[in-house]
Order: sequence, then C-alpha cells, then structure tokens
Amino acid sequence: MEKNQKKLFAVLIIAAILIAALPFLALKGAEFGGSDDAGSVMVEKIHGEYEPWFSPVLESVIGGEIPGEIESLLFCVQTGIGVGIIAFFMGRLYERKKLGKDNEEL
Repeated sequence: MEKNQKKLFAVLIIAAILIAALPFLALKGAEFGGSDDAGSVMVEKIHGEYEPWFSPVLESVIGGEIPGEIESLLFCVQTGIGVGIIAFFMGRLYERKKLGKDNEEL
C-alpha cells in the first residue's frame, strides 16, 4: 500500500467513526421512536380520538403483539434483501462496463 493510500485509508476510517459517533453525542437525552407511533400521537393531538383502520397482518396471525426483537430482526432481513438486490445490479453494471472496455481493445 502506498503512503498516500494509507493516509486516505486512515482519514476514511476516522470519518466513518465520527459519522457513527457524532449523532450519539449531539442527541443526548433524545427519545427515539417509530414513525407509526409518532404519526398516531400527532393525529390524536389534532383530532382527539384516534382508532387505527387495521392491525398489522403478522400480529393478527400470531394473535398478539410482535416482540421488539422480532420486529428488529424482520427489519434487518428486509434491509439485507434490499441491499443484496442493489449490490447485485451494481455488480452487473460494473462487470458489463468492464467487459465492454475489454471488448473494445480487441
């Protein structure tokens, strides 16, 4: 690894750590909640009583509320599938471009 690449790598690592740490330092005492909860609270403030139109499908299937850990797991699985699809297509585009350059040289 060249000297310039090492410096760039170190700067990028420090930037990544700062990006991850600064929100925690800047938002001390902040409460984090889901957008569904925030929306229902706001509607209740504006119109008084609020009754949801429907309940989540999975909650009606299992007959109760889904534990927070399972919700987080499902969200992470959904995120992983989305990232996998995006990475697959980006890889395809990269390889197509790479193969196109190789064919032009022939």
